[in-house]
Amino acid sequence: MWYLGNLKVEGKVILAPMAGITSEGYRKYMNSFGCNLCYTEMVSDMGIIYENKETEGYVKFEKDICPTGVQLFGNNPANLAKAALKCLSMNQNIDFFDVNMGCPVPKVTKAGSGSAIMRDPKLAGDIIRAIKEVVNLPVTAKIRLGYEEVNFLDVIKELENAGVDAIAIHARTRKELYYGTPHYELIGNLQSKMKVPLIVSGNIFTVDDALNALKITGATAVMVARGGIGNPMLIKDLNDALNGKEPEYIYTFENQKKMCIELADSLVKEKGETLAMRIYRSIAPKFFSGFPNSKSLRVKLASQMTTYQSMLNILNDFTIEDM
Repeated sequence: MWYLGNLKVEGKVILAPMAGITSEGYRKYMNSFGCNLCYTEMVSDMGIIYENKETEGYVKFEKDICPTGVQLFGNNPANLAKAALKCLSMNQNIDFFDVNMGCPVPKVTKAGSGSAIMRDPKLAGDIIRAIKEVVNLPVTAKIRLGYEEVNFLDVIKELENAGVDAIAIHARTRKELYYGTPHYELIGNLQSKMKVPLIVSGNIFTVDDALNALKITGATAVMVARGGIGNPMLIKDLNDALNGKEPEYIYTFENQKKMCIELADSLVKEKGETLAMRIYRSIAPKFFSGFPNSKSLRVKLASQMTTYQSMLNILNDFTIEDM
């Protein structure tokens, strides 16, 4: 157990925010495996200010079994503070706010947001300070090692001076995007140098990946992002490992098929069949990526799945003997 400001967090496994993935339906399903903290998809400050309906939809969620924060992006302290206030007026179930200072996608960084904020440590601090002045909730930041040059220590100093309640760090620079091996060695024992909880992120695909990142950095918690897509049991396996238990789950085709259908049910309930299945074409194949001779199944799910029934047909037509 640890604290995010005055918010109690029961464990060390966190579901990372992922654009186009971590909708309410996805979060609810993943939380059933034991997430201890989660975030919305990225929420544009100007989308909230100008009352964009799609953007507002990210913010309107029910109380969940673990604390849920709204992840804002933008680069103007006043606008981000105004957006945070508007979010709270729409939803009292928000447990904390996070500011995205790590997204490396060009359409975000070209506008000066996401990891572009890493180029101006003072701005990073000003953003946190502005939000904390208007909301009585914890405020966190998600950063990278730097934009092109490594400068995370300068950014962390400004964030902590501004009163940030926790910092998540992805162990790559913006320039590296999601390629190559994360540089956990550059943030070795970083938690011991910080005043607030550290959350580490980057290439967490197995329990060993997570345990290694925690050991190197001394971090309070670890984020599961792409590694959990199609592998929700990673959350439970990691919680079990951190609690001294042996993982119980057996990765079989039938078990993965069952979970694939369960998550589809959750997304259809949230978004309706047409939109859910369109989104699910990039998620469903990942449930079977670790199985030999499953390429044909994954290709069909990615290209031929248009309805919920078509998904069931594809899955039911494929048997373990096909592998």
